[in-house]
Amino acid sequence: MDEMRPSSGAHLGLASIFPPGLQAIYGECRRHYPDQPNPLQVTAIVKYWLGGPDPLDYISMYRNMGCPALDVQEHWHYVSLGLSDLYGDNRVHEFTGQEGPSGFGFELTFRLKREAGETAPPTWPAELMQGLSRYVFQSENTFCSGDHISWHCPLDNSESRIQHMLLTEDPQMQPVQTPFGIVSFLQIVGVCTEELQAAQQWNGQGILDLLRGVHVAGGPWLITDMRRGETIFDIDPHLQQERVDKGIETDGSNLSGVSAKCAWDDLSRPPEDEDDSRSICIGSQPRRLSDKDTEQIREALRKGLEINSKSVLPPINSQRHNQDRPLQSVGHLQSKQNSRSRKDSLESESSAAIVPHELVRTRQLESVHLKFNQESGTLLPLCLRGRLLHGRHFTYKSINGDTAITFVSTGVEGAFATEEHPYAAHGPWLQILFTEEFVEQMLADIQDLSMHEESKLPKEYSWPDKKLKISVLPDTVFDSPLQ
Repeated sequence: MDEMRPSSGAHLGLASIFPPGLQAIYGECRRHYPDQPNPLQVTAIVKYWLGGPDPLDYISMYRNMGCPALDVQEHWHYVSLGLSDLYGDNRVHEFTGQEGPSGFGFELTFRLKREAGETAPPTWPAELMQGLSRYVFQSENTFCSGDHISWHCPLDNSESRIQHMLLTEDPQMQPVQTPFGIVSFLQIVGVCTEELQAAQQWNGQGILDLLRGVHVAGGPWLITDMRRGETIFDIDPHLQQERVDKGIETDGSNLSGVSAKCAWDDLSRPPEDEDDSRSICIGSQPRRLSDKDTEQIREALRKGLEINSKSVLPPINSQRHNQDRPLQSVGHLQSKQNSRSRKDSLESESSAAIVPHELVRTRQLESVHLKFNQESGTLLPLCLRGRLLHGRHFTYKSINGDTAITFVSTGVEGAFATEEHPYAAHGPWLQILFTEEFVEQMLADIQDLSMHEESKLPKEYSWPDKKLKISVLPDTVFDSPLQ
């Protein structure tokens, strides 16, 4: 790896000069690995805060002997350092106090099955963790337990079926209090495509529970085996019908939103209108979301909704890191190829570049055109059947900018889209309200969108009486916004 190199971290001897945030995480690691005070590390040659491309300063790698009594096999345990605030001097993260989250509030971990004869941990998981961290720094979309990450590539660049990820709490690492805030530990769990799709259709936590019950699929500590050739549904065919299908029918989908490639156009007026605050205009510069709107969208992606309760969009002044998110999962749709891009710094979205919330009015639109890439488009049936028909909401948040599209049903409170005005925009955030009758019609019209099939693009769907058009377009349309 050109930008990284293994090193030995003298954790104990240099503890007095280590930054306090780093010391706190090292302390939690030493609690579990007292016999490994100097684990092998992968470190960024040029630190992120000095202009390097890798946000993680270090990834520590430990040998975990497992626990046969608990059905935990021997494995390598990777722990990231850099998503939380290690230094407390604003070089990477803004210090917001000891009571809140440190930096992004979490570090990543990964448990990889140790192969027979391995004397040192493979280093490819470190680059995987750097890729995920670049995505977090670029998009400012944080991860939570139950989220899924659509990767579309074997995690180790082999021929493995393990090509996507779910996230869960690390079974050993406890949240730590640092001088710069609280840090929790989210474990990456490698999954097959069929398992990812089941998580999308139902919920991530449910699939994680199924994986815990299958030894070769992870066991109780969810250890990733890159040589696993069978899905949990291959191993136990009853899981699909008895657990997943029944859960979808009863609960709907707990996937409240995804980070995706999407855009929308206001067809109600010409694009040259100076007051146009639509989300995106090919060939022009989109306006930015206000801080408060960004927070509301983030909370719409994070908010936990009790099953069978009324769905509520969070208030605009919700805090960024909402702790009350017990049941909801979020999807992060990306590819390994585009995960390396990053912002110059977290300050690149300064307040001067954002339209003040008070100055952005909510506009009712007469006609809209929604645009999705293929992967985002295949989630439309899930959005309609698994979310809106259950009285919930679903948000697409663009990974390429501030664009956001939220679908709401008539049962969602707090939405600015209404049955009288079903299309409404607040800056680049579009909300669309669909009645149950129209949802059923749309499901019939878009039934050819499938999670399992590649189709010829572009695909166009239109409902003239509703003044709505949806296009499913190639990725290149979103990767080259000036075309």
